[in-house]
Amino acid sequence: MQKLADQQPHLLAADLAILLEPSNAAIEAGCQGTLRAEISVNGVRAHSARSWLGENAVHSAVDVLQILVSYVPRRPIVDGLEYREGLNAVAINAGIAGNVIPDSCVVTVNYRFAPDRSTAEAKAHVEEVFAGYDVAVVDLAAGARPGLDRPAAAEFVAAVGQAPAPKFGWTDVARFSAMGTPALNFGPGDPSLAHSADEHVPLEQLRACELQLRTWLA
Repeated sequence: MQKLADQQPHLLAADLAILLEPSNAAIEAGCQGTLRAEISVNGVRAHSARSWLGENAVHSAVDVLQILVSYVPRRPIVDGLEYREGLNAVAINAGIAGNVIPDSCVVTVNYRFAPDRSTAEAKAHVEEVFAGYDVAVVDLAAGARPGLDRPAAAEFVAAVGQAPAPKFGWTDVARFSAMGTPALNFGPGDPSLAHSADEHVPLEQLRACELQLRTWLA
């Protein structure tokens, strides 16, 4: 979709974009921004039989993990909706062999930030949290404010007849928002089950969304 937005934006021109993201057949407005960064910790390589000659980078990385354990995420109110942020480790990479003390350890973190924070502010925040470490941002995308004050979005909210909730996660709502097009998340499926073994879409929600969309379009 980003290629279309960059090269042929007229194909995405619309009065309102409705993204069929899992939202329990209710409206979830806006979306979080997302940042992925690699936090590097260095050590000294040595044979594990003579570990005192080295410095284990994995052991030193515990300080990075402790920062994450102690981290208190924001819960800002954005245009009347409360967004919950999160900063979490999602991967740890280290070691070259089972008998070598690692001289490098990389902790990959994912920061989900509220849409009141820009990408530059998000990057600066992560760098501040991990001050003193080598921080490499490898992925970064802006979020989107709820946009419920836009007439087209307000009309759809009224048609659905439910109070909107904030969207926890990044969706293509952000792309449309960046293009100036009102956009909302509205689709079947429980977002709290995303990426879980029990992820599924209830058929009754699928039918409910179809009915709502057909009624609104009519």
